[in-house]
Amino acid sequence: QVRPVESGGGLAQPGGSLRLSCAASGFTSSIYPMGWYRQAPGKQRELVAWITSVGITTYADSMKGRFTISRGGAKNTVHLQMSSLKPDDTAVYYCKVVTGRGDYWGQGTQVTVSS
Repeated sequence: QVRPVESGGGLAQPGGSLRLSCAASGFTSSIYPMGWYRQAPGKQRELVAWITSVGITTYADSMKGRFTISRGGAKNTVHLQMSSLKPDDTAVYYCKVVTGRGDYWGQGTQVTVSS
């Protein structure tokens, strides 16, 4: 089964930065809407940022001004630049692709913000 693949997670200090990437290389017929969700322990999965097929972006309120989603050079790749990280940003970050055949999720990448 084709699915997006995330990379770039890890440990960051409060106030630091991390860059996540998602490659949906198996989806080549069109440019699809893609985005990032996250799930912290004991909490529901929540939207972080979204980018449409024409580049319109949406952010959760708590991420505005700190996170930036962008498309990569390869078709159906997206990046999430995260800055001014807080301990509350600790979560598993998931990439999602929406296609005409359905929604596809990556396996997730752990982001831990701690001193």
